[in-house]
Amino acid sequence: QVQLVESGGGLVQPGGSLRLSCAASGIIFSFYNMGWYRQAPGKQREMVATIISGGSTNYAASVKGRFTISRDNAKKVVYLQMNSLQPEDTAVYYCNAANPLVPTTNNYWGQGTQVTVSS
Repeated sequence: QVQLVESGGGLVQPGGSLRLSCAASGIIFSFYNMGWYRQAPGKQREMVATIISGGSTNYAASVKGRFTISRDNAKKVVYLQMNSLQPEDTAVYYCNAANPLVPTTNNYWGQGTQVTVSS
């Protein structure tokens, strides 16, 4: 059974930092493309950052230069380091694992972790 378990969310002041973690089990982690997505109240879920099995990364324009995605294949964990957080970053953040061969039909989601940026 595939499980993606996120952690590290919380309340932070504007300009602060958080690091999210997503621990995976039940998949060949090193093979899968991993990603972080977020959904703010009343908005659609959007891609934040992705990292493929080979290590190349992609970021949403709104977070480029502030967020960094990384992965540890030995530990089966993907991270999202978030710096210079702003109120508009407030959302539920979800971890995603996608099979690179059939990404639309073979992908998994975590339960989400809340990030709130507020003074």
